[in-house]
Amino acid sequence: MIVISDSTPLISLMKAVRLEILEPLFGEVFIPEAVVSVKEKKAVDILRRTSGLDLGESEAIVYADDNKADVLLMDEARGRQVAKAMGLYIMGTSVVPGQYRRNILDL
Repeated sequence: MIVISDSTPLISLMKAVRLEILEPLFGEVFIPEAVVSVKEKKAVDILRRTSGLDLGESEAIVYADDNKADVLLMDEARGRQVAKAMGLYIMGTSVVPGQYRRNILDL
């Protein structure tokens, strides 16, 4: 499973001291780097200008799209709206603990 995360879900889970639930739930969670390839930079720039999203949200969406991510972790409403319109599956921070509990109970 390929999971990409924007920074806000990670920060929220860190503040709640629940960051450790991501590994058993998803295995690896990829975080886009600030420095991306030239092609991705162009895509990120276009997405930022056309959608009004910030750099992190735009990078996460482009990275998720380019890598055919199964899940994009994102909380910001506008970013979620844009990602959903692009056909990406979105999961917010508030859903992650419940998903974790369900997966642990299913084991």
